[in-house]
Amino acid sequence: MVATFNLSSFNPGPFILLGIPGLEEFHVWIGILFFIIYLVALVGNSILLYLISMEHTLHEPMFFFLSMLAATDVILSNTCVPKTFSIFWLGPQEITFPACLTQMFFLHYSFAMDSAILLAMAFDRYVAICFPLRYTNILTHQIITKIVVAIVSRSFCIIFPCVFLLKRLPFCRTLFIPHTYCEHIGIAQLACADISINIWYGLAVPIMTVTSDLILIGISYGLILRAVFNLPSRDARKKALNTCGSHVCVILIFYTPAMFSVLTHRFGHNIPRSFHILTANLYVAIPPALNPIIYGVKTKQIREKIILPFFSKGN
Repeated sequence: MVATFNLSSFNPGPFILLGIPGLEEFHVWIGILFFIIYLVALVGNSILLYLISMEHTLHEPMFFFLSMLAATDVILSNTCVPKTFSIFWLGPQEITFPACLTQMFFLHYSFAMDSAILLAMAFDRYVAICFPLRYTNILTHQIITKIVVAIVSRSFCIIFPCVFLLKRLPFCRTLFIPHTYCEHIGIAQLACADISINIWYGLAVPIMTVTSDLILIGISYGLILRAVFNLPSRDARKKALNTCGSHVCVILIFYTPAMFSVLTHRFGHNIPRSFHILTANLYVAIPPALNPIIYGVKTKQIREKIILPFFSKGN
């Protein structure tokens, strides 16, 4: 028994990702669904990144932040989804401990990045609507660079400690993970040591970051609404609200399932594990696929750049 806790237990063998226990008979069909969602996310975000980089008319702060969101969504999709549909199609898959930690890091890092980018986009809309004449003076290249550095640095600093919190743990139990990807608490629960620090850190990070981001986004939109309703004409109010429509949709798609997932994990003890895992997988896969569609449909500048080539060919 003592040998079980030797130093080699800190470098465990490969983990086995099982998929969604209880839904094995539907794995093939779920895999097809996730493959389609993955393709939509990859193509949609790639188109967004291409348009924003090539079209000089889209070289504005709003579209720069949108390109950051698209790039982060590409990272998020490629971090988890390919492994997910390979599990659904080919059965349980091995993943080494370093690869598992890498996947965990980029998964949580992408979520932290997305949340911070959505906050930056809310600030951009606040400046554009509340201070339209000073917009270019406020959001200069230097300010945008500082915002980007802050987003990247904050996301890295809050997620990187999770790697060390997991590497310090000895693993002497089963290395089967009833999930399709590696996430912090899921890995920690396999350890044969006290994981209180992991649990508290895993709870504190969302509260300090995502919740604070949500509060600041809410304050931004409260100020935006106050400014909009003070505009003299109905057309001006409608135009101002339309510029925020796509961003509000993306915020709802990102935060609603996140809050639902956190609440069901903490309080939904009677909810089947298969439902938890399926919800977590949809949360990883769907927002990156829907974000480019929403911005493509609701943002006039992007919509025109996508539709115009088809009309010009037709003529």
